[in-house]
Amino acid sequence: MILTIINKRMSKFSEMIAQINKSIVFSPVDIEISYKKQNPFLSSLKVKCFCSSRLSQNAKVSHSGSVQSPVILHTTRISRVARTDAQRVLFDYLHCTRNFDFNDAEHISKNSPHFIENLLTKIDNDKDVVRSLNKFLRYNPINEFEPFFESLGLRPSEVPLVLPPHLMYLGDNDMLLENFHVLCNYGIPRSKIGRMYKEAREIFGYNYGVLKLKLLAYENLGLSKTTVVKLVSCCPSLLIGGVDREFVNVLGRLNRAGLKNDLIGGYLSAKESYDWKRLIDTIDFLDKVGYSEEQFHDLLKTNPVLVFEGSGKKVYLLFGQLVKLGLKVNGIYSLFTQYPQILSAKRVKNLLRGIHILLGIGMGVEDIANIISTQMELLCSTALKGPVTLRRQFKDKKDNLCQILIQNPLELFRLDSKSEAESSKILSSRGPTNKLEKTAFLLRLGYVENSDEMTRALKMFRGRGDQLQERFDCLVQAGLDYNVVSSFIKQAPTVLNQTKDVIEKKIACLTNLGCSIDSLVAFPSYLCYDMERINLRFRMYIWLREKGAAKPKLSLSTILACSDVRFIKYFVDVHPEGPAMWESLRNTPASS
Repeated sequence: MILTIINKRMSKFSEMIAQINKSIVFSPVDIEISYKKQNPFLSSLKVKCFCSSRLSQNAKVSHSGSVQSPVILHTTRISRVARTDAQRVLFDYLHCTRNFDFNDAEHISKNSPHFIENLLTKIDNDKDVVRSLNKFLRYNPINEFEPFFESLGLRPSEVPLVLPPHLMYLGDNDMLLENFHVLCNYGIPRSKIGRMYKEAREIFGYNYGVLKLKLLAYENLGLSKTTVVKLVSCCPSLLIGGVDREFVNVLGRLNRAGLKNDLIGGYLSAKESYDWKRLIDTIDFLDKVGYSEEQFHDLLKTNPVLVFEGSGKKVYLLFGQLVKLGLKVNGIYSLFTQYPQILSAKRVKNLLRGIHILLGIGMGVEDIANIISTQMELLCSTALKGPVTLRRQFKDKKDNLCQILIQNPLELFRLDSKSEAESSKILSSRGPTNKLEKTAFLLRLGYVENSDEMTRALKMFRGRGDQLQERFDCLVQAGLDYNVVSSFIKQAPTVLNQTKDVIEKKIACLTNLGCSIDSLVAFPSYLCYDMERINLRFRMYIWLREKGAAKPKLSLSTILACSDVRFIKYFVDVHPEGPAMWESLRNTPASS
């Protein structure tokens, strides 16, 4: 009797499976609930089917409910609490069960979110995650290389490409772990090591002590440890074989130009890969076209992107085009010195496109060279459409078009910029209020193009580009070093928000007080205070000094930066006649 009932229910079960396989869309939750209601006797069995573009012929049935599927379309939202619990379980598993180092286990558990999510799909997240996951890991060992490589900065899609075949436990590859720890202990961020493994896997197979010696070999070239860390993070191939000869040649050329070895660390970007042989070729090329060591030094100091972005690839293209147009080497050098920012990738692209457009409308080479010489900044900063669009908008013959552009190059930007708003902005800014000139001025101060710092600086500095340059030159002409002025202008940008006359008056006041102009280096904010405050406080200080109640030499910041209450306490009330003198000075205007 019982056997007959069981056979009937198993028959119904088979019919259900057959019906499910004929369906186009499957819902694992609905199937399981429906099956449990109709078949309570076998409710412990779980049937999971997943949506597919094909009909599944083999539904998987298991007692554990652990089903592997290459594509899972039904995802469960994982709570933050469940994720945190899973991280803690993974840490305990790696550290306590697998005897990982504490730091390694902690880093892996906290920096492998994709692996954690996959792990949580193996259990029921509605139940006790810690207990369920501990139970799962007790009977289902994981491939430890998966969370390990993910924690080193590799994307989830890259992890399967670097997994060693036939290995599950990190301890089975002791050389990998040994060299990984050498890099960590040297100071290389763990998040950078994944890229190093992907690009130079050989270094993780070195025998004990070999990798450390290779790192020290680059320190022996005169590089600091910080520079070596950045260098090998960007170019891990330097650690393959002996010391890279091309890299040593690059250092040698930088030294000959008067640049210190460690400066190369400031030129490198973690997002770039570098071809040292091409860099040498670029430097040789600059040497052949007439650049002296001093000129090369100046170019690298103003804009190292010339050599290091793209390993100098764009230098050949840009120089070749300009030389073909008939520009002299000295003329090109002058342009780059005046507009060092033009060598960024975007500006080079705009410039080359502008040259192509002028050639496309039939303009002569000499006339193009003249436009480049006079309109370099606009050509580099404006994205133009093309020669066909230019002729269509102008609605005139080619010869007449060329003649008009030769006489008034600004017509090119009015007619052919990619938007009317952009062209009107450019043309309106071409006059005294030229924002481009203001940007160019800030770039010469050392601000990075399109950076947050540049954006803030554009808002802080008030005035036209030529006015800012005039005020800057005023400080240099007063006897301050160019680089010193550039540095303290960044500290106190409002200095240049004053007119040239006001700056000259404050400098004259400073020298009349017997202070050196170099005192501005320590306290550039002196120039930001109004003349009334400067005159009043210094007259009071000079009176106290004559009375012997003040030190003969005090810094500018001590006198000017303190609050009025503090100044009265330490510079007025220290002498019996001080308050009366202070009132007298306040009521008597200073002589100009």
